[in-house]
Amino acid sequence: MQFKDYYEILGVPAGADADVIKSAYRRLARKYHPDVSKEKDAENRFKAVNEAYEVLRDAKKRAAYDQLRAGGYRPGEEFRPPPDWGQDFDFDGGGDASGFSDFFDSLFGRARGGAAPGPRRARTVQARIEVDLETAHAGGTARIQVGGRTLDVKIPAGVQAGQQIRLANQAPGGGDLMLEVQFRAHPQFSVQGRDVTVQVPLMPWQAALGATLNVPTLGGPVELKVPPGTAGGRKLRLKGRGLGGARPGDQYVQFEVQAPAAGTPEQQQAYQALARSFGVGEGEA
Repeated sequence: MQFKDYYEILGVPAGADADVIKSAYRRLARKYHPDVSKEKDAENRFKAVNEAYEVLRDAKKRAAYDQLRAGGYRPGEEFRPPPDWGQDFDFDGGGDASGFSDFFDSLFGRARGGAAPGPRRARTVQARIEVDLETAHAGGTARIQVGGRTLDVKIPAGVQAGQQIRLANQAPGGGDLMLEVQFRAHPQFSVQGRDVTVQVPLMPWQAALGATLNVPTLGGPVELKVPPGTAGGRKLRLKGRGLGGARPGDQYVQFEVQAPAAGTPEQQQAYQALARSFGVGEGEA
């Protein structure tokens, strides 16, 4: 689920007063109304405008949204709602409540305009779900058992550790199930945010002379040119090769120079010749 900037949708500044917001809403609603607009994707734009106005026209919803927005979220970024956020918000009967997004629903709940208040929602249940890095990168499914049931959960591409996935009415007792994503330990990659790091061994001659290597990434192996004189511990960046999503991270390749064991007389002689060429005598460190 992606964060929505309702001010940007209406084309108004964050400090706009109620009259400015209403004027912008009316202008855009006329422009994108499906019955009159010939523009591409007019229906979706019309729904987005209605959703934005539903929040910004209501002082209580707007204040809660402004507080959330102040946390630094940006349009299109992956978003996880705070646990149990918005359980006490309802439509007040104004506007068209149909077609609102999961983003809105996750923040403010959904009750049809004009309807009498129904029973309170069942308790939201928190759980954790382990996800392979490859699944987090490309998207897919992960399996979890909750309350004696096995669920196959859709994992969006680019999901991050700590992000929450909401499954409506899937908790024991009929409430929502909030799943916190955890990454399963990977034998090659370590993760920080959207960036990943992989350790790659280098032979001494590769480090000294340079080489072209196939290195693993979450999207498959890629060629990487190792510059001459690469020291152990050096990192090279593969831009955009980290975790996927709207703004993919980077991959860092860290080199570890490894000297193979001299298991034959010929290999021992080769090491001795190498030492002599660098002016190092036998037994010297």
